[in-house]
Amino acid sequence: MKKIITALLVLVLALSSCAFGASEFDETWLVTADTTAKGAAGQVFVQLVQEKVKAANAGLVVDYFPNGELGGDADLLRQAQKGYIAIMLCQTAPVVSFIPEMAVFDLPMVFARYDGDTIDRVLNGDSDFHQKMSAAYEKAGLHLLGFMQNATYRLTTANKDLQTLSDFRGLQIRTMENANHMTFWTAIGAEPTPLAWSELYISLQNGTVNAQENAADTCVGAHFEEVQNYLACTNHILYCNQICINDKVYKALKPEHKAVLDKAVAEALQEMRPKLEEIDKSNKDILVKGNMKLIEYDNSFFTDVLAMQGVRDLYRRIDSATNGLASSLEKSLADVAAANAPAPVEAPAE
Repeated sequence: MKKIITALLVLVLALSSCAFGASEFDETWLVTADTTAKGAAGQVFVQLVQEKVKAANAGLVVDYFPNGELGGDADLLRQAQKGYIAIMLCQTAPVVSFIPEMAVFDLPMVFARYDGDTIDRVLNGDSDFHQKMSAAYEKAGLHLLGFMQNATYRLTTANKDLQTLSDFRGLQIRTMENANHMTFWTAIGAEPTPLAWSELYISLQNGTVNAQENAADTCVGAHFEEVQNYLACTNHILYCNQICINDKVYKALKPEHKAVLDKAVAEALQEMRPKLEEIDKSNKDILVKGNMKLIEYDNSFFTDVLAMQGVRDLYRRIDSATNGLASSLEKSLADVAAANAPAPVEAPAE
């Protein structure tokens, strides 16, 4: 009931142009919402943005409603599109239904061979990919503010030692009900099985499935170290959040308010990156201390996966569905990595 009342209140404020318009105190309020849990990286990030905007003392206010107070991810995306709220944050998967181009984040292992700096320059820098993705957001009535990541990923936990690609054959793995994800697991020989989250722990315990995939912090929160023996760094999907604002609201902001918001987001993104790395590392450590064996792969593993016919077919399908954005992402990543590679050391003349 409290959530319904809060949502109705914000809707009334939005329709009366107060949710993100000039108030009687000459302040511009931006209603901001997400579904992240208390203390999660997404919530820490938005609170950082909120604090930085407040510290600028420019008459701009980020009015933050976390933890699903105003609805689920799809609800919040619809509200942001319509302008009932201004800003929303979520992981990339829910956005695909609103911006089809976001399916590029379903490309398996597309980011796995790159470091956080390279990925950040492509997602948030002046890359061809960033420009095209920003245009896709605008077409959907939204303005992309940025992507939060630092080369941390969804991992695979299993009761099977997944040392080589052939070890994935016949692996019964619980996945999200996402066609692209299921196609990938099938392509490498596994047997993907969509399963309700509430049923997963007991299903791993009784052997209905023998593997699952999630980020390290999610695995810790679900206590999967109690029912799984191996933690494989398959790095198949980037653990990434996006933050966006209603496009009309953004364009209507005073230039000084745009500058404050853009600066706050950019600074918060950079400050969160080492925190994301630490969250990932500390949670992996917890799982290993819980008697899970950590499996890591070199680049040859990812190269072999990406060369598989079924995986290449999936890439082509997503590239076609996103008007070539998958190709743009691959090229942007390769170009940035090459541009920032250390120069070869020349042998001294004899």
